[in-house]
Amino acid sequence: MQDSSLTDSPARHLALQGASNFRDLGGYSTTDGRTTRWRHIFRSNHLGQLTAADVEIVRALGVRSAFDFRGVEERAAGICVVEEIAVHSLPIEPTVVAALRAELVAGRLTAPVASEIMRDSYRNYVRHNTHSFRTLFGHLLEDRAPLVIHCTAGKDRTGFASALILHALGVSDDVIAEDYLLTNQHYKRDALAAIDLPEDVRNAIGSVEASYLAAAFEAVGKEYGDLETYLREGLKLGTAQRDALKERYLQA
Repeated sequence: MQDSSLTDSPARHLALQGASNFRDLGGYSTTDGRTTRWRHIFRSNHLGQLTAADVEIVRALGVRSAFDFRGVEERAAGICVVEEIAVHSLPIEPTVVAALRAELVAGRLTAPVASEIMRDSYRNYVRHNTHSFRTLFGHLLEDRAPLVIHCTAGKDRTGFASALILHALGVSDDVIAEDYLLTNQHYKRDALAAIDLPEDVRNAIGSVEASYLAAAFEAVGKEYGDLETYLREGLKLGTAQRDALKERYLQA
């Protein structure tokens, strides 16, 4: 997938120095013939290391709100440096690294084990953290755009949230999967993160795989029957709410 859907479209990926995975969810076609609006919803890794030049770019975009899925300690380690952005905490505490270290101590840690731990963390987004995604959609319905959704890396919690938004707006599964995988082109891992873990394990948790996102949607099917039921009952997006989202975030 190209960074822009059309040659004259805005850049999808904004190459910030302090946030490598800052991307626009605009420009995607929907099944009803419309397109997601550019420069309304962004997804990113955290905003605590933006440079002065980055801050000016974000200000020029008009971003007014950030929806932050990081846990308590993560937030404290990287507070948003753009003063005028209102940050809304929707905490999903990280579990992956602790689970990996437990497997390391037990002598069972391999890259395939790490990948399965990643998949299980995605299942838990549905099983244990649906309330955070429900709250996000409540905010989206208040029309706070331009806005940014992020966690620490902007790939897992943010990746699932972005996939849900695009689904709710009527974007096709294939395009949603392509958007999700763009992280592997743009995200620059912290070289010092989880340095005690083997390199192949760090590679597994520092990237995204189609199977990770698929695990979340498998959990949706198991817990709710299907995605439409999850949107309606889990996220409280009835017909009126879906229509309102489309009115705000789609264009002809």
